[in-house]
Amino acid sequence: MSRGKGDAPRGEAGGASTGHWPGIAAVALTATATVMPGFTVGALAPSIQAELGISRSGIGLAMSAFYAATALGSPLTKRLAARLPVPVALAFASLVASAVLLTASRVTGFAALAAVLVLGGLSSGLVQPAAGRLIAARAPAHRRSLAAGLVGAALGAATLVPGLLVALVVEPYGWRTAMLIAGGVALVPAALAPLARVPGGPPPKRASDESHDPRTVRRVLVLWALAAALSAAGNNAVASYFVQLGADSGLAVTVAGNLLSMSALIAIAVRIGAGALTDRAPQRNPAVIAAMMLTGGVGLALIAVGSPTAFVIGAVLAFSAGWGWTGLLLATTLRLVPGRAENAGHTVQVGIYAGATVAPFAFGALSSTFGFASAALVAAVAAVGGAAATVAGAVVLRRGSEGGVRPRAGADLSTARGQ
Repeated sequence: MSRGKGDAPRGEAGGASTGHWPGIAAVALTATATVMPGFTVGALAPSIQAELGISRSGIGLAMSAFYAATALGSPLTKRLAARLPVPVALAFASLVASAVLLTASRVTGFAALAAVLVLGGLSSGLVQPAAGRLIAARAPAHRRSLAAGLVGAALGAATLVPGLLVALVVEPYGWRTAMLIAGGVALVPAALAPLARVPGGPPPKRASDESHDPRTVRRVLVLWALAAALSAAGNNAVASYFVQLGADSGLAVTVAGNLLSMSALIAIAVRIGAGALTDRAPQRNPAVIAAMMLTGGVGLALIAVGSPTAFVIGAVLAFSAGWGWTGLLLATTLRLVPGRAENAGHTVQVGIYAGATVAPFAFGALSSTFGFASAALVAAVAAVGGAAATVAGAVVLRRGSEGGVRPRAGADLSTARGQ
């Protein structure tokens, strides 16, 4: 991997120095900004629908276009992120996210809204591969899960701002003003991008990095990407329609907005806490991830009950546990493909955004036809399926290790690079 102008020479502010946390924080904030367009449109959906005359399924299709652009464009953005200096990739993604939100505040119909979200989805694909590079190069081996947890907390933080906008801005000032404010917030990470410089060249192989048969690696990555897709589909659907689900359960819109913000804060805390705790025994990460996905499924099932109390409990479980695994999955795949950090980020990204692509439109269509309760139950089943796929991947990995087939140090992992 060639070194770009924005990356530091090896040994200069690189490695596992004490200066790695500001760079990781910059990546996390950028990740927050770049996924915010999708969540913001979802949170503001009732107001957008009322003014622009777009159906619930239409809003869902526009949000799905955002996530589909990230998932389908991921092979291209992975290669681009591997060539660009990390600060440049992050700054560009943040600036595009801001432009998308600012432009979305002026749209007058479905076509313009969907088109601008596609642009935002494409640029969002730069972040996870860049995050993988930064964590592999600069985070100490015993802090990788915590570092990845901070980046994973971005998905929780990305719902915080829209929730606050619904609670504080939409009613007195309208959804267009709320979208403008979100666009201004998305600009902030661009100023912090220079903190995310990484050493040139591939990261050094560490004793904690695992080495497995490439065929085993490929099968495990496929299963874990599937797990991410299934769990993300369930939880993203609820996150996208959170305010409407809350209103359907008997909560006032402003209360639902405040609950969305509170749930986002809980999700952030859980991801960071889980990362710090699992760094003590990172080999147990798959079991923790599966447990989180399963708990999230329980939360989604409670949301389907339709009462205010069940909705509050279910929302907390779905956001805290159901979304708490993203950073752990990134850290786990980094251990699985040492020296191919962008592949780890790519695997997590493809899985999450493939699920997120299906979620808004499918949930909108299901809820329009069968009601919110039935749609929430389908989301719960998807989350349970994600837990099962995670366990299956861990079983394949363990059997591959027990088989004793391990490539020599530095062996080619090209068969796993496509994942």
